[in-house]
Amino acid sequence: MPEIEKIACSTPDFAKENVAKLLALFPECAGEQNEVDFDKLRQTLSSSVIEGNVERYEFTWPGKRAAKAAASAATTMTLRPCREESVNFDTTQNLYIEGDNLEVLKLLQTSYANQVKMIYIDPPYNTGHDFVYRDRFSMTDKELATVGGAISDENCGGGGILAINDSAEARYHSNWCSMMYPRLKLARNLLRDDGVIFVSIDYNENARMRVLLDEVFGPANFVGEIYWESKTKSQNTKGSFNKLQPKCEMIYVYTRKTKRRFNLVGLGLKEYPLEDENGVYREYVIEQMNANDTRGRDTMIFPITVGGNTITPDAGKQWKIGVDTYEMYKKQGDLLIRGQKAIVKMRPEYERTEKTEPFWGFFDKKIGTAESAKKDLTELIGPHGFDTVKPTNLIKRLALHATDTDDIVLDFFSGSSTTAHAVMQLNAEDGGNRKFIMVQLPESCPADSEAAKAGYKNICEIGKRRIRHAGKKIAEENATNAPNIDVGFRVLKLSSSSLRDTSATVSETSQEFENFERIRSDRSPEDLLFQMLLETRIPLSDSIETKAVGGNNVFFVSGNALVACLDPAAKMTTDFFIEIAKQKPGIAFFRDDAFADDSARTNLQQAFDQFSPTTSIKVI
Repeated sequence: MPEIEKIACSTPDFAKENVAKLLALFPECAGEQNEVDFDKLRQTLSSSVIEGNVERYEFTWPGKRAAKAAASAATTMTLRPCREESVNFDTTQNLYIEGDNLEVLKLLQTSYANQVKMIYIDPPYNTGHDFVYRDRFSMTDKELATVGGAISDENCGGGGILAINDSAEARYHSNWCSMMYPRLKLARNLLRDDGVIFVSIDYNENARMRVLLDEVFGPANFVGEIYWESKTKSQNTKGSFNKLQPKCEMIYVYTRKTKRRFNLVGLGLKEYPLEDENGVYREYVIEQMNANDTRGRDTMIFPITVGGNTITPDAGKQWKIGVDTYEMYKKQGDLLIRGQKAIVKMRPEYERTEKTEPFWGFFDKKIGTAESAKKDLTELIGPHGFDTVKPTNLIKRLALHATDTDDIVLDFFSGSSTTAHAVMQLNAEDGGNRKFIMVQLPESCPADSEAAKAGYKNICEIGKRRIRHAGKKIAEENATNAPNIDVGFRVLKLSSSSLRDTSATVSETSQEFENFERIRSDRSPEDLLFQMLLETRIPLSDSIETKAVGGNNVFFVSGNALVACLDPAAKMTTDFFIEIAKQKPGIAFFRDDAFADDSARTNLQQAFDQFSPTTSIKVI
């Protein structure tokens, strides 16, 4: 008989998981209680350990230790589906998740670890007027009582609040760092090894953001920074005599690992206007470059000889090709000297035939500004209340460089959902099937705000409206390809666990345990299903079918990757279990209170042992 599954009440303890990984690498460093013996670990890594009394460069702030703990702490939350606010719920592979992104990122750790190709975030810039997430468990009661501008929101995740980070506060920058650090830490786990993260920021916190990203991703994984011309109009003109007018914002670029390739913008094919007996070609002059400093190579300083004519690089110069490449061209008979120039008959087989534009570190106003993006959003959905909006073309260009056609794009500060719009638009243009995951706290719109006057209760309502309208427009503009463009999204909302924690309530040996209702009465079978998905590596966007098996409604996810009977009205008999086992599911979930009788309970394991012994069986 399978044991009652309890892990669904909370996510794993990330700290314990890291200890297990460390001891798997160095089992000799385990203590008596299977903890890490740091003295043994220090001896094992003696040549690579920095002792505590050695001065070193580091970035710290009040609350950093608590921020690290926040990244490792488990969450008892779950995600509940909301069909009525979704578009094409049964067929879409896109997700829109409402809730505190710290809790959501923890919930995504199992299903999406190392699965996301691109992350783009536009977090609060800490201007002194915007909101910053505060994590309750990292604050004292006194701090909670005095934090300015606090907003209670049950959808923050039960462990956080949203507050204005006033620039007059003593911990103004520390608050912001404590908010960003655990979220970046968790986000890194979701990136694929060849994944990339883009982080928009301005001068208020760009220095601290750079150091935070260095610490989380490693300085070696810093690719560069993009300057985006975000403004064309001056602001605060009365005070322009004593300040700089900001014109650009920065986008930091980091990778999960050091080596990766970016896609480049195609500019057409190269032309080969000449032809001889060996085929078409173009003439390429072998140019010279400086041979000084680190670029100097002896293998690129040599005489080029053709038909008795010889030329050599100028003093302090070297050729732009190596001697091996020169020998190859010469052997093929595709090298000639004209005057004092060495020329290659460059044929299509010698090079990439596509012309490309580099991935520049500067995007000018042609790609769109904050002002034009705000106007575009207004034209799409009407008044919205966002003062700053990123242009769709900006995010689309980043996605073009960083993703291939089937990749996942995550934005956990999604705001007005520009990233979702950009992903759908790029898919329409190149036939891709990229998937997006948007995460946004349902921050309430102030009663006197433009958004509230337009009828929006919170930011999420604006983001979802934008995706609906953008998707409809994209489908209409690409009518011939519309069936192949995914313009839908599944709405999931952060909530308390659908399961009560028995270990914290009653003893399993007590009479009270027999009558304990572990599943909350207000949760539907589909609510339970999504909590079960969070326990597996099956994406939350995978296909879900409901089929009748043995008189019961049964969920089939991704074919038979996961099969679940979670209907409280179900009557699960021995014959029913045999039918399910014959489907050979990868994972099978069943309700503990839906067994038809004790015989069925006893025969569950036997049915799977006979017909599908590799199935992982879980009873909740």
